Amino acid sequence: MTSANTYRDVGRATRPIAVVAMLVVLIGVPLWLVLITSAKSQGDALNPSLSLPKHGWHIEPNYSKVFTDGRVWQAFLGSLSIVVPSVILLLLFGAMAAWVLARRSGLFVSLLYSIGISGIVLPPAVITLVLLLRQLTIAGTLTGMVLVYTGSYMSTAIFFITGFIRTIPPELEEAARVDGAGPIRIFFTIVVPLLRPVLATATILICLYIWNDVFYAFFVIGGRKDTLPLNLFQVASAGLYLNNWHLIFAYVVLMSIPMLAVFTFAQRRIISGITGGAVK
Repeated sequence: MTSANTYRDVGRATRPIAVVAMLVVLIGVPLWLVLITSAKSQGDALNPSLSLPKHGWHIEPNYSKVFTDGRVWQAFLGSLSIVVPSVILLLLFGAMAAWVLARRSGLFVSLLYSIGISGIVLPPAVITLVLLLRQLTIAGTLTGMVLVYTGSYMSTAIFFITGFIRTIPPELEEAARVDGAGPIRIFFTIVVPLLRPVLATATILICLYIWNDVFYAFFVIGGRKDTLPLNLFQVASAGLYLNNWHLIFAYVVLMSIPMLAVFTFAQRRIISGITGGAVK
């Protein structure tokens, strides 16, 4: 009996160690490879490895060259001009649709909800999308790009927000309705403040999708506007950074800093939003 308890105690003690070791292997090793390669010289970075630089650290010259030649500032503003309006539209219309779907019942509403979240699993029809944008004369424009992202990730917003709204007692809305509040006032004064955790979750996830996207940007914008991932793809494929892994990884680090800062700031709300919406 004592031996069994001992084995059980040892197992409980080693679980955190195993989890930390797994995180180090899955996250720490790739992250170290990116960071250490971005600080190497061109010769040291020809074959990326986990070893320290053999010919000194080249942090300042690498990042300075990337920032200048890679047009990082212009690409950052381009990505920001797409991400901000896309996220605002997604959260606004996604929350409105989720509120209606969560507070209604019936076969028709269930069908609408299934259609609304079907975009999570259905593959994108890129060719049809590009042809439609050309017919609307918004192909290659900021407006077209924002509308594409809004429609593409609306399913994600509806999925998370609907599940979260269903955990909110409807009596709160009924009390406001008795006091004479209309649907718009109820939504913005009662529902939206309660959605802060799940809205933070949806914001981070959608920002990550859009910020790192090169697929839609490549086919819709087609190089007419700089974004960080599209700009990295263009300069790398054009030969500017050909075999210059130290510069490519330095660009990747700069591109990841804004999202890393946002994720670090909102990580607590992300966890509460996921457990409150998707799980429940």
